[in-house]
Amino acid sequence: MSDKIHPIPRPLVRTNQWVIFLSVVLALATGQEWILAIPLVAGLSGLLLHFNPVMRLAKLFLKKAPSKYIPEDPAQQQFNQVIAVVCLGFGLLSFLLGFNVIGYVLTVMVGMASFIAILGFCIGCFILYQWKQYTYRRSLH
Repeated sequence: MSDKIHPIPRPLVRTNQWVIFLSVVLALATGQEWILAIPLVAGLSGLLLHFNPVMRLAKLFLKKAPSKYIPEDPAQQQFNQVIAVVCLGFGLLSFLLGFNVIGYVLTVMVGMASFIAILGFCIGCFILYQWKQYTYRRSLH
């Protein structure tokens, strides 16, 4: 097995972001919070098993070879997915336990972050960049 990290084609990342966004919108619009389990399970599967069913399904629809698309950094995407999974997981749990305000806050944050990423600005990337800058500056002292 190869240890080489392969970049993720941008259309697969965008599809995952759309699934997150639409799931949040549908769950909150219909009051069917279980819909949040769809991106949550897909994200957990991607993190734990390195198999994201949303991206795997989307890969079937690529018109070009994966290497022909703008690449996304897998490590960055893993970081973003951790944030999304944590927020979706705690959001869904909050809804199930009756802490609806916390559920709304966490899921709206994930929905907004995914939509903003679709528009071109990655909040998770910004957070990771700031964290790396902070740790680098601390290492200088």
